Amino acid sequence: MGDFDIAGDRGRRRVSVPHMPTTSLRSALDSLATDFASAVLTAIRSASLQELVGETGGGLRRASGRPRSATTRTTPTTARASAPAKPAVKTKGGRLARRTPEQIAKTLSSIVALVRTKKAGLRSEQIRAALKLDKREMPRVLGEGLAKKVLKSKGHKRATTYFPA
Repeated sequence: MGDFDIAGDRGRRRVSVPHMPTTSLRSALDSLATDFASAVLTAIRSASLQELVGETGGGLRRASGRPRSATTRTTPTTARASAPAKPAVKTKGGRLARRTPEQIAKTLSSIVALVRTKKAGLRSEQIRAALKLDKREMPRVLGEGLAKKVLKSKGHKRATTYFPA
């Protein structure tokens, strides 16, 4: 085959590649490689997606990091549905428990009742303090109130004041 120049991390160097002894051996190897590659592609194209996923180890894997928890992260719905004015039940990981639409509606109605008592309106921090809600509950409930048009808002970010609609 001959000599070739290869550029690498340590500069350029000369590499010698031995010649193939006969062209018939080379053509035989090329023919075998082509046949093998086409047979592999045909097998892959004819396989179903389930077979391909099964052969690769079964799909998605968890990334390294925190292992999956063996304990259940939910609380009984009777404990969560008791009073929306109390803080939502926290799970072991510090996240809030999932709230049902009924719980969100009940919390929203208590917020609307509170806001109606104040003519100047209330900021979310004042609402949260008065009803003893978790600050992570507030955006969802206030957003629902604005979407359903039972609340109106004025201002931006922390200066947002909520009024009854």
